[in-house]
Amino acid sequence: MTEVDQPFRPTRARTAAAAVLTAAALAVSLTACAGDPDDGGRPAPHPSPKPSPAWRTDPASVAAVGDSITVGFDACSVLSDCPAVSWATGTDPDVNSVARRLVKDPATHSWNFAKTGALMRDLPAQVEQAVRKRPELVTVLVGANDACRTDVGAMTTETAFRADFEASLRALRRALPKTQVYVAAVPDLMRLWSQGRQNPLGKEVWKLGICGSMLRDPDDLSKAADTRRQSVRDRVMAYNKALESVCERDKLCRFDRSVFDFRFTGAELSAWDWFHPGREGQRELARMAFQEITRKGT
Repeated sequence: MTEVDQPFRPTRARTAAAAVLTAAALAVSLTACAGDPDDGGRPAPHPSPKPSPAWRTDPASVAAVGDSITVGFDACSVLSDCPAVSWATGTDPDVNSVARRLVKDPATHSWNFAKTGALMRDLPAQVEQAVRKRPELVTVLVGANDACRTDVGAMTTETAFRADFEASLRALRRALPKTQVYVAAVPDLMRLWSQGRQNPLGKEVWKLGICGSMLRDPDDLSKAADTRRQSVRDRVMAYNKALESVCERDKLCRFDRSVFDFRFTGAELSAWDWFHPGREGQRELARMAFQEITRKGT
């Protein structure tokens, strides 16, 4: 066979070049197909994010958790709970509680799990009770007892306070992802001292040991006493900051600072201990809570 008659034998270099060209052509072809709207090759669009749940201004059931304020302690008689005047779930028409304003039948669709003397560390257990009723709204007011200790050194730390509140909200959210939460600020205990000390009877009652960290020696205006009281107020403000920041991360949680800012007077305090809210104080708490719960918008 002559040289002319020999079959074509591609060199190794030519074979490699051909492979590269073929791969490039295939890549261009696939790219064109992916962007071609006529053959369905357009990349799938990213799914739209789920809309944030909307706050409802008309929840049909209410569960309350918290401390003695929410069970109306000393509002009706000395050293006794009086849940009928509770700002959250009470039945007294003069107080006009949150439940009376919102719920068609408070007797069957509102529940009060608050306990006198409760601290923030007790809140997870109360929430566990509340979720069994599957309420559409949970009200929270707790923290005064965490600051009202025998002395400033015994106050609950801000870290522990925050951790227990976070645990409570997580437990609630796991069980009831659509339940709304209203969180009232811890009241201003410094104002409690400034108002109550104007009443001689109130000061005598405080000597029994009520909120020693703030109310001990109410007429002592020394620098040491002022520093002690300011330390309590600072801790209350830290508690409220923790409540607000944790609540902000939950789209169905509202923190109400107005409870701390409220300029209450002796008229809103219990005539039995000049510490807890009386009927007037419970009415004001109900008014502020209802205003925030029914506020439209985010």
